[in-house]
Amino acid sequence: MEDPASSSATPDPPPPEDDSWVLLPASEVEGARAPKVFHWEDLQQELARLWSLSSALQPARDRKAHLTARLESALEARREFVQQDNELAEMRQKLQGHADHIGNLKIRTKEMSEDVEDQREQLCVKIRTLSVASKTLEAACSKLEEANKLLSGENGGGQLKNLEQKLRMRQQHMITQVAQIYPVRPLDEQSPGHKPGLTSNIVKTGNAESMLPNGSQSRPLGILDLQLSKLSVKKTGYFSDKTEFQKSSTVLGYAAHAVSLIASYLNVPLRYPLRFGGSRSYVLDHAPSVEPSSMTAVVSSVPPSTRMRTMEFPLFFDGQETTRSAYAIFLLNKDIEQLLNYIGAESLGPRHVLANLKQLTTIIQSQQYVSID
Repeated sequence: MEDPASSSATPDPPPPEDDSWVLLPASEVEGARAPKVFHWEDLQQELARLWSLSSALQPARDRKAHLTARLESALEARREFVQQDNELAEMRQKLQGHADHIGNLKIRTKEMSEDVEDQREQLCVKIRTLSVASKTLEAACSKLEEANKLLSGENGGGQLKNLEQKLRMRQQHMITQVAQIYPVRPLDEQSPGHKPGLTSNIVKTGNAESMLPNGSQSRPLGILDLQLSKLSVKKTGYFSDKTEFQKSSTVLGYAAHAVSLIASYLNVPLRYPLRFGGSRSYVLDHAPSVEPSSMTAVVSSVPPSTRMRTMEFPLFFDGQETTRSAYAIFLLNKDIEQLLNYIGAESLGPRHVLANLKQLTTIIQSQQYVSID
């Protein structure tokens, strides 16, 4: 055994600092249940070894902390680098998309430039054409101005208008004389030519075919106090009263003569010519010489001179059949309607011969017919 003095002479290890020692429970200490037993002689040596180990442990801890800090710094730098690399990849992707968009824009710009160039060439052609047309229009306008000057001169349109007005005044004067010779006016009840109570199997004087146009009174019209009676569908008999037939034939003769004179004064060829014979006048109708159903089959074999024939329809009642006379009155009214259309008026209807004739003479005698716009 060692001497206690020698053991006491051995320097004791410095007391550990409070912050370097930690008290742990026995359950957490390794080998606490089976402690290692040292002899007293080896205790000092073991304590010195433990002290040296604890002294070497602190630099290791410091180095570990330093390495941990450096590792965390490196990891943080790595994370920042990865984030920056991702951002850079996104920026590269956006840049590539922008570059593709710019490429598409360049292609579209090139195509639009080519289209603009083509349109510019077409526009240049149109401008040249428009320039030529403008020069042509300018020349035409100058010619038109010269023509207007010629028309406005002494021998121009003014003289033509004056001549036309004089012609219309002359026509008005002559047709006024015709209207005075054959006056169409309402029949007076006291007139000897109007008998309200007279009736027959053909005539009904109470239902005359012509009334005053736009008049306030429905009075029948007549020429020289003679009235045009209304035809009946019945046939005339041998013992029928011929007086009304003669009066109607006379009225139709007067109307036919007046229409033929007015047409000649207006220089209008009638569609259905009139052959005047007083109370035995006729209306001519140029009808085809063959029936319409067989016309298409034989039109090529018939000479042109024989294809048309002139048919006469009597403007008087002198027989058993009144259909031809009624058709003649219809054609006479068509002639009056033709004259009305010539002066810009409309007919009152197909059954108003005297009313249409009165309207014709009234319009021609008005001041509006003479005035020329």
